[in-house]
Amino acid sequence: MKIIYDSLDIKYKSITGAVPDDKAVKFYIETDTSLAQFLIAKDGEEYKTLPMEKVEGGFSITLKDLPCGLYFYTFKIGDKYVGKDEDYNAKLYSEIRPYQLTVHQVGFSTPEFIKGGVIYQIFPDRFYKKGDFKDKSPIRVLHKDWSDVPIFLPNEEGEVLNNDFFGGNLDGIREKLPYLKDLGVTVIYLNPIFKAYSNHRYDTGDYMTIDPMLGTEEDFINLINSANELGIKIILDGVFNHTGADSLYFNKYGRYETVGAYQSKDSPYFKWFNFTSYPNKYESWWGIKTLPQVNESNEDFIKYISGKNGVIEKYIRLGVYGYRLDVVDELPDEFVKHLRKAVKGANKNAILIGEVWEDASNKIAYSKRREYFLGKELDSVMNYPVKDAILDYVINGNSKRLKFQLKEQIDHYPKCVIDSLMNLLGTHDTVRIKSALSNKNVYGKSKLEQSKMSLSETESNLAEEKVKMASVIEYTVYGVPTVYYGDEIGMEGYVDPLNRRAFDWKKKSKLLNHYCKLGEIRSKLACFKDGALKIIKEENGFIAYTRESEDTKALIVVNNSDREYFLDFDGDAYELLTGKKYNGKNLIEKGFYGIFYGKMV
Repeated sequence: MKIIYDSLDIKYKSITGAVPDDKAVKFYIETDTSLAQFLIAKDGEEYKTLPMEKVEGGFSITLKDLPCGLYFYTFKIGDKYVGKDEDYNAKLYSEIRPYQLTVHQVGFSTPEFIKGGVIYQIFPDRFYKKGDFKDKSPIRVLHKDWSDVPIFLPNEEGEVLNNDFFGGNLDGIREKLPYLKDLGVTVIYLNPIFKAYSNHRYDTGDYMTIDPMLGTEEDFINLINSANELGIKIILDGVFNHTGADSLYFNKYGRYETVGAYQSKDSPYFKWFNFTSYPNKYESWWGIKTLPQVNESNEDFIKYISGKNGVIEKYIRLGVYGYRLDVVDELPDEFVKHLRKAVKGANKNAILIGEVWEDASNKIAYSKRREYFLGKELDSVMNYPVKDAILDYVINGNSKRLKFQLKEQIDHYPKCVIDSLMNLLGTHDTVRIKSALSNKNVYGKSKLEQSKMSLSETESNLAEEKVKMASVIEYTVYGVPTVYYGDEIGMEGYVDPLNRRAFDWKKKSKLLNHYCKLGEIRSKLACFKDGALKIIKEENGFIAYTRESEDTKALIVVNNSDREYFLDFDGDAYELLTGKKYNGKNLIEKGFYGIFYGKMV
């Protein structure tokens, strides 16, 4: 029986990926059978069976006026259903294994400034310190040696306080802007900068105040202005699921002059939080008592964050170009919509990015399907699924998973989201990419043991080659590569806070030249901004794909297999990382990675 259907080919599905709600979409399945039916269901509803029109070579159906939402569909052939196999090819199954169709609001678009660029993530306390410590509060432990290991052992009460500081500050970031410019950075993503007790600052103390350790509001404005002069935008970390117990709003320890929710039920912030037994039992993030959870449905909290002159508006008015939302899947959909209105109201070109670790188009959190890409919510998300697929490919040669993941996202996400995805290899929440790609096994080892581990010169060189391979993919697939500070010089580190060491400015690394070159290539080729991705060949660890826009095309080839391959070039093609010219038939050795530009077959 002949069955051909490819949801990424406009011959079979007239619109690739998600569909605007004002567009008709035509489905065509090539088959030699006498009857085919189309089954479609809106999320949470029963499948409807629709007749298909018999056409040359198969059957077709056109759908129009579909309301915004998530849909699942398949074709029924006899008593079988068409679904995709591990190569994303059509296959018959005895049960429904549906394709997904995302229908979004007409006019949904994402900001242009993010596309084609490079994002750089900075953990502010650990990047660069200019001058003396800005704040010598007695509740903070100050490191005198920039190369110290962050404190990670619990105190006598069994708590890790995260109150040790290295003194990285806004003036330090500002001084290093030329370094970031040379790296090709166009966007800086800052981990939290609001006043807080801890060094990570996810325990917000006062949303309206820059942490004194980092500097003043004037220092922040100066940073924004200097960055803008170099063509670099800044986005902030928005932590709105919880505050700190040591905060203006909760004030558990009485360090703020205001009356916090913990101190009195008459506090203006009392209804922000959910107490089960006042005052010592309250809902907190993952049971961490220093992070009392906020009730995001509270009108006063909504106004404080997203209302006129609220938190969102204040910093965008200062020049910030958007927010990355921490644990967005723990925020109610309506609250996210309020945040989007506030962001776009303050600057229609600002961006809203969510922290989602799975497929964000069909994410279920707390038994509820989340709506992120229908036009009223997020612009983009952190691309953990592709990160995991890249690591699996580089470590294990699993090119099939990488191919499937890339195709599935193109199929599920709106094109404007695809071009804006925050690609990453490491963050403050993950093991450093160089450590992750080394052969060091840390399973079962304590943090104390991990803190003393480092790679030998041979191990380091091998790991950096793997980082280069992974970064070539990260920089050349759709979306925007994100570099976690220090990854570009090969910093090592395992679990938090060992992955948050202070930037080693004395370290010399050939890896840095590689990252600078990747940034330069992205800036020169328009296809890396919004060009279509097409996988040319995938086989047992070998993968080749193109990025093509209206006037530019690049071919990316990575061979992580156990054999050699040959590529034929129709004329001169140049590998952009090395500048080497290729012509005709060429051997692609094991371990090869390259970006080609020129005449290609």
